[in-house]
Amino acid sequence: MTRVLILSWEYPPLIEGGLARHVRKLSEALVEREVEVHVLTRGGEESLAEERANGVIVHRIREPKRPTDLGEFVAWVERMNSDMLAAGVELGDRYDFDLVHGHDWLVANACDHLAKRFDAPLVTTIHATEHGRHQGWVDKHPQTYIHGVERWITNRSERVIACSHYMREQIADIFGVEEERVTVIPNGIDPDDLQPQDPAELTRLRAEFAAPDQKLVLLIGRLVYEKGFQLALEAMPRLIEEAPGTRFLVAGSGTHEAELHKQAEELGLMDHGTFLGWIGDDVLHSLYRIADLTVVPSIYEPFGLVALEAMASGCPCIVADTGGLREVVPHEEVGLRFRAHDPDALADVAIRVLRDDELGRHLVAEAYEHLRRFDWGDVAEQTAAVYAELVGDPHPA
Repeated sequence: MTRVLILSWEYPPLIEGGLARHVRKLSEALVEREVEVHVLTRGGEESLAEERANGVIVHRIREPKRPTDLGEFVAWVERMNSDMLAAGVELGDRYDFDLVHGHDWLVANACDHLAKRFDAPLVTTIHATEHGRHQGWVDKHPQTYIHGVERWITNRSERVIACSHYMREQIADIFGVEEERVTVIPNGIDPDDLQPQDPAELTRLRAEFAAPDQKLVLLIGRLVYEKGFQLALEAMPRLIEEAPGTRFLVAGSGTHEAELHKQAEELGLMDHGTFLGWIGDDVLHSLYRIADLTVVPSIYEPFGLVALEAMASGCPCIVADTGGLREVVPHEEVGLRFRAHDPDALADVAIRVLRDDELGRHLVAEAYEHLRRFDWGDVAEQTAAVYAELVGDPHPA
């Protein structure tokens, strides 16, 4: 049996974004394939130092709340890596690890040292790049630092995992990593995790944001520039004019939140929608069920989990024709794509779906089969095969 140490800066119940959910679902699915999984991650002041959850052995270091200033954040990450390294060394005295698997630049330093100490192969999953998030502008600190760490750790790793073919090309081109060392394994989705509230509660929730005869457009995710919500807001006046009664709902929080509020006010949109702020998973999953359309207007998108969640929840979705979204949403089959960076193109496609209920039903029906491509069992199977290849196991779990 392969024994792997996975490092991640977040793991439920400590959730900063999608990475926590990814690492948990992958770890649990690997356990089902007879991989012994230890996860080294952060915890709050009250968290247990060690626990077993659904077969995964979780080891937590205690870390203070992360700072909001990006410059301070880099120093905080370096301290976190030092603490993870110390904890990992102790774990190495108790267990013989066959492989170390890190997620993103945030745990790179600890992963490097631990893999060398254990004389074990290092796998790194790159979920996004600083180069992509900032459209290539990585000439100033801390972007330069983060970009440098990403380049170093991808070249240092025996294998890099990317969530899409788009990301594989990015990693090869930007970091100079040989493509044969980059394995594409998509993110997964479990529709059972998207269970909505009861119908009466959904009806009540829907009434908070739109009347029965109105259409509700959902924008959901981290409110950061690269997610492109500013483009969707720019398209909203035309949507409202050509599909009267359309309302919008922005769910999430992030560094771009204040600017989006200001933009909505300047466009006269505040009477036509709601900014909900940060929400928990229970409400988040219900929002897909009450919306008539989910829009994913990303400028940069390595994968596109929001599109999968919308499809799994029975909500039609339209996405920007960019990055991993091209692979997640085959055009005209399970969703519709529009030209990235183009509010008018977004409006054209959104109006088409809002005016044609039959089209929406067709997209939802086709999406049901499409989602099978992103089963966590398959994701774990492919990941276990990478582990087996690197540790020399001819019979992967």
